[in-house]
Amino acid sequence: MTACGVFSSAACVTQNSVAVGTVINNKEVVSDSRSNKQSFIEFAGLRPNGGGGLRLWTAGRGSQVARFAARKGVREIGKQFGTVVAMAPAQQAAVETLKEEKEEMRTAVRRNENIGKLQAGYLFPEIARRRRAHAEKHPDAKIISLGIGDTTEPIPQVITKAMEEAARGLGTLDGYSGYGAEQGQGRLRSALVNAFYADMGIKDTELFVSDGAKCDIARLQLMFGSQVSIAVQDPSYPVYVDTGVMMGQTGTFDNDAMQYGNIQYMRCSPENNFFPDLSNLPRTDIIFFCSPNNPTGNAATRKQLEELVVFARRNGSIIVYDSAYAIYMSGDNPKSIFEIEGAKEVAIETGSFSKYAGFTGVRLGWTVVPEALKYADGFPVIRDFNRIMTTCFNGASNIAQAGGLACLSPEGLAAMHSVVSFYKENATILRETFESLGFKTYGGVDAPYVWVQFPGRNSWDVFAELLEKANIVVTPGSGFGPGGEGFIRASAFGHRENILEAVERLKKVLATH
Repeated sequence: MTACGVFSSAACVTQNSVAVGTVINNKEVVSDSRSNKQSFIEFAGLRPNGGGGLRLWTAGRGSQVARFAARKGVREIGKQFGTVVAMAPAQQAAVETLKEEKEEMRTAVRRNENIGKLQAGYLFPEIARRRRAHAEKHPDAKIISLGIGDTTEPIPQVITKAMEEAARGLGTLDGYSGYGAEQGQGRLRSALVNAFYADMGIKDTELFVSDGAKCDIARLQLMFGSQVSIAVQDPSYPVYVDTGVMMGQTGTFDNDAMQYGNIQYMRCSPENNFFPDLSNLPRTDIIFFCSPNNPTGNAATRKQLEELVVFARRNGSIIVYDSAYAIYMSGDNPKSIFEIEGAKEVAIETGSFSKYAGFTGVRLGWTVVPEALKYADGFPVIRDFNRIMTTCFNGASNIAQAGGLACLSPEGLAAMHSVVSFYKENATILRETFESLGFKTYGGVDAPYVWVQFPGRNSWDVFAELLEKANIVVTPGSGFGPGGEGFIRASAFGHRENILEAVERLKKVLATH
């Protein structure tokens, strides 16, 4: 490293400067063991290094090198990252100025105060950080993840073959395609409506193809703006709250209540069958609702969704209905909010191929915005969302959309249901294991998540215990909202051998609880 590498300025590459010590990674440091007269003369004699800059030199205070430097007229200019930096007098002032600029230079742009309200990191990167720290501490440990809901099984070949052909086609004149419609390819929009919204009165033009439901939630928040009020299930997927904070819809975080101001947290617990008491809920502009719910795994009944739609119509609210796990439902619970009469005037629905076909890395989803949904002034919401999509998005990948079409073919649908059945079997294994150990569990029937109660326990403490004692990663319930405290979420996304090994570890660690 050269002096320029330290101070990031061409001014420090001169032929009359004494080289300074490495201050970042301690490479090329001249230690006392090398500080004889000859080596110091070589360094203090300003010999350029191979890169055309200057060699670097450091010394501890009072060391032989420091004393020799003093006799040669080289002056210390203080500590920099824990080392003593020395510099010839002629360059001392210049380097001090550069040092001050490096430490103090900042723009005049104010940070977005709303992002500043966010609490630490987003939940799942924080879990990943703790997992990495554990792996560094225990490099030989085999860590099994029941945490983040990332799919693990290969995408069915009938789907990957279609994407492969689309990718190869891009290398030919006949098969190449550039920008497509921001709203998605017409064939895919039509196929999605036929597969998931048949007989619900949804038009192809009301469905927008995207790169995933998570991204669409952020786009919807951008469309709604900062002046709306929102309600979320508690517990719920963190993106609803965090995007609201970023948009300026909320107040600050209350550490005692574990929630943000200006958000209505709709408590969903075993006591109310995981459906909020709407009679005591104040009106909000937007209601985020996910069924089956992430993290609890609970699927709302038809009667409950009818109550929700009536509530929204009475209050003039808009429901943002997240159906990311609808394919996991096996009973007669509605798979779409648009199965409920009157929903088209008060609801938007997001969907995703991520947990349907293993597209967590491929990225493909959709959002339905009915033409009948209007703002207070009568302006159609779909026109604003179309403007957001055409301004902020260039359309989903052509290759991903080819995969989406294959998913919706008869063979693709059968393959998706086969993979979903595999994950549901994993969920059954996990749920039955926790129940055999005496824990109350919820979900795991109509969703790939098992919601496990640890009464009186801090959920992050349970997370830490399972990681330390069993090398198993789960998700602490409090990461989904204050209503999640005392619970953990166990994900059924995993190879079968890992799920089976995980339950054996759980039996050993939790047998005495």
